Amino acid sequence: MFWNIPPDITFCGFNVHLYGLFFALGLLLGGLVVMKKMNKINAPQSYFIYAFVGVFVGARLFHCIFYEPSYYLSHPLEMLLPISIQNGKLQFIGYQGLASHGGTLGLMVALWFYARKHKLNYLQICDIFAFAVVIAGGFIRLGNLMNSEIVGAPTSVAWAFIFPKVDLIPRHPAQLYEAIWYFLLAAFMLILFKKIGFKYRYGFYMGIGFVGVAVFRFFIEFLKAPQVDFEATMLLNIGQLLSIPFILAGIFLIIWSAKKNADDADNAD
Repeated sequence: MFWNIPPDITFCGFNVHLYGLFFALGLLLGGLVVMKKMNKINAPQSYFIYAFVGVFVGARLFHCIFYEPSYYLSHPLEMLLPISIQNGKLQFIGYQGLASHGGTLGLMVALWFYARKHKLNYLQICDIFAFAVVIAGGFIRLGNLMNSEIVGAPTSVAWAFIFPKVDLIPRHPAQLYEAIWYFLLAAFMLILFKKIGFKYRYGFYMGIGFVGVAVFRFFIEFLKAPQVDFEATMLLNIGQLLSIPFILAGIFLIIWSAKKNADDADNAD
């Protein structure tokens, strides 16, 4: 597959960035799932603000600190502002780099503040948002595909993609692998929820999301090209190292939550 899709399209006279379009679709569909489930527990809709701020700040800071620390520690203003300062000149460049692990952690922190303020069960809120995170993750990876970024390692498989914006070497379409897996995982979680609901202690679906995403992310990294130069000399790259705590936390949550159903947990509280 010769992948030379332009990253922008013109629609009704407007220039539309495909990455932004897929990002927005992921937030929209994930948000609809969240809204439907949050309405059932009469949760104040300010969760949208908490979620947006938490995801953005966490994703941005993690990228800056773990992937390009030397640059951003010497240019701290550029961490949260969409600018670049070179030779004393300020230029608007948008946000160049967001880390999914950081986005998830930032979301968790933001939801903790939200649940505490409105006296809601924190793990139940995290369970609800777990569906949205997986759905949005699939669309974000499709956006990465449109941008010809986070490309796979060189390969000779018949379904290899050539990304001319990168080079002319056949590569694994790693972004597509991830997108397909996230959509399958989201479908599985939604079907399971429809079948058993909150049968287990809150935190169960959060655990499934952690394990399902992080385990796949850990192994798919072996089929990716290094995102930053220093990863080429590492046994495990940054994405894999950051995935390990999520895998362990997910396994713990699944085992812990499966021991009691949600009703027993509520009564114990």
